[in-house]
Amino acid sequence: MSEPTARMTTIAREVARRRTFAIISHPDAGKTTLTEKLLLYAGAIHIAGSVKARKATRHATSDWMEIEKQRGISVASSVMQAEYRGCVINLLDTPGHQDFSEDTYRVLTAVDAALMVIDGGKGIEPQTLRLIEVCRARNTPIVTFVNKLDREGRPALALLDEIESVLGMAAVPFTWPIGMGRSFGGVLDLRARRIRVFTPGLDRLNGADIATLDENDPACRERLGPDYGAALAEAELVREAGTAFEREEFLAARQTPVFFGSAINNFGVGEVLDALVELAPAPGSRPERERSVAPQEAGFSGVVFKIQANMDPAHRDRVAFVRVCSGRFVRGMRISNCRTGREIRTNNAVSFLSQQREIVEEAYAGDIIGLPNHGTIRLGDTLTEGERLQFTGLPFFAPEQFRRAELVTPMKTKQLRAGLAQLGEEGAIQVYHPIGGGAPVLGAVGVLQFEVVAYRLAHEYGAEIRLLPANYVAARWVSCDDPVELKRFVDANAHRMAYDAGGVPAFLASMRAEIEVAQERWPKIAFHALREYTGLAEDSAQPA
Repeated sequence: MSEPTARMTTIAREVARRRTFAIISHPDAGKTTLTEKLLLYAGAIHIAGSVKARKATRHATSDWMEIEKQRGISVASSVMQAEYRGCVINLLDTPGHQDFSEDTYRVLTAVDAALMVIDGGKGIEPQTLRLIEVCRARNTPIVTFVNKLDREGRPALALLDEIESVLGMAAVPFTWPIGMGRSFGGVLDLRARRIRVFTPGLDRLNGADIATLDENDPACRERLGPDYGAALAEAELVREAGTAFEREEFLAARQTPVFFGSAINNFGVGEVLDALVELAPAPGSRPERERSVAPQEAGFSGVVFKIQANMDPAHRDRVAFVRVCSGRFVRGMRISNCRTGREIRTNNAVSFLSQQREIVEEAYAGDIIGLPNHGTIRLGDTLTEGERLQFTGLPFFAPEQFRRAELVTPMKTKQLRAGLAQLGEEGAIQVYHPIGGGAPVLGAVGVLQFEVVAYRLAHEYGAEIRLLPANYVAARWVSCDDPVELKRFVDANAHRMAYDAGGVPAFLASMRAEIEVAQERWPKIAFHALREYTGLAEDSAQPA
C-alpha cells in the first residue's frame, strides 16, 4: 500500500470513529448536569459537578467562567472530548438562556448531531423550540432525553404527543419510565428488553441494577409495585401504535429517539451515550462556496466557529475554536488563513475539557481544536493547508437591544478598547463604532448579554462601565455592488451609521420605519438582518 493510500485509509478510519454533538435545551432543564454525567460515564472526569451547588467547592466542568459559577447558568458554550466504546466523543455544551442564543446557533453549525434535553415536568419550552428549528433547518439529527423523572411531572404519553405535535418529528421511545417522582422505579429498555431499576441518591456508574424484562416475573412486580404493570401496558401500546425507528428518518431529522431518566442521579445516561455512539452520524461533507468538502479528503481544512477570550485569566489569552472539516491535523503543520493568506502557528494547538487544555498532537475531521489567537483569526475564517476555501453558514444576527458603554474611569480608555475588541471578536456582544464618533454602541439579542459583558470588562480587563440607554431599536448591515453608491449612502446617513467589529457598515435605526424609508430612497442599497462571519453580507437575508 502506497503512503498516500495508507494515509487516506487512516483518515477514513479515524473519521468513522468521531461523534460530534451539542447538548441543547431550555434553561434549567438539566443540560449542563447531563453534560457532567456523560463525561463521568465516558471516564473523562471522576467527580461530576452540579450547576445547582452554588456554595459547593465543585462546579460543573463546562461552567468555567466565574459569572457562570455565581449565577448558576451557562453563558458561553464549552467543548469537551472523551473516548467511549472505541469512539472519540466531541461534546459541546451550550447556553440555554435565550439571551445567549447566538452562541448556541454558531455551535450548531459545528456539530453532526444534537442531544435535546426536556424537563419532564414542563415539556417543550420556547427556547427548545427555537433551537430545534435551527437543527431542522440544517437537517441535524436529534436524540431526546426527558430529564427529572425523579420529580413529579407530565405523563410520558403526553410528552411524546407534545414532541410530535409541537416539534413536528416522530418520537420513538427507546426507554419507558416506570412511575415518576417518589414512585419512580426505573425504565424499561424497549430495545434490549430489560429493566433498569432506579435507586435514589446513587451517583455511580453501577448505580442501577439490571433485571430481565419479564412481565410475569413476580420479583419485578413485587419490587416496582403497580406502576410496573402500567408501564408495561403503555410500552406495549406505544410499540403497537407508534412509529418504528428508521435510521434514515432519524438522520434526516424527521424522527427522534426518546430516552427517560434523571441526570442528577446519573440514571439513563448510559443509554443515551450508547445511542449517540450507535446512531449519530460520523462527520459528513460540509458546504463551501466553491465545492463540497468530504471529511476523508487528505488535505486539512477547518472552520472557526467560536472565539473565546480569557479562558486563562492569568495570560489574557484568546483561543479560536476550530471544527476540523477534512483531513488530518498534525501539531506543527503549516496552515494558512484563507481570508488573510497569513500562515498560522500550530505548535500550541490544544484539545479541551472545558477550561482544561492539553496540547494536541493530531486531530481528524469532526474534532474540535483550539488555536491561540492574537487577533489575526476571526469567526467564520477557513483554515487550510493551501487550498483557498470558504465554508459558509456561520450566522451573525442583527441585535434587538442597544446600550452605550461609558467608562466609570476615563483613564481606562485603552482597556475598554481592548476589551470590546476581543469580546466583539468572540461574539459575546456586537460592538458598533459610530462614524460621527462618541461612545461605542453595544448590540445584543438579550439584555442579560449586557450584564455579562459589563462584568467581564470590569473583571477581565479592568474597565468598569456604565450601561446607558441608546436610542436605537434595530440595526441592519448595508451593502451595494457599487462602492460609490455605498459611500454616498454612508455619507448621507452618517448620523445613523456605524462600523461593526469586522468593519462592515451598519444602519442604526431609532424607529423601524426609518429602515423602510431608507430602502425606498436608496433602492440600490441592500439591508441585511443577518450576515455571515466572513466579512460579507448574506445576500439571501431578508429585511425585517
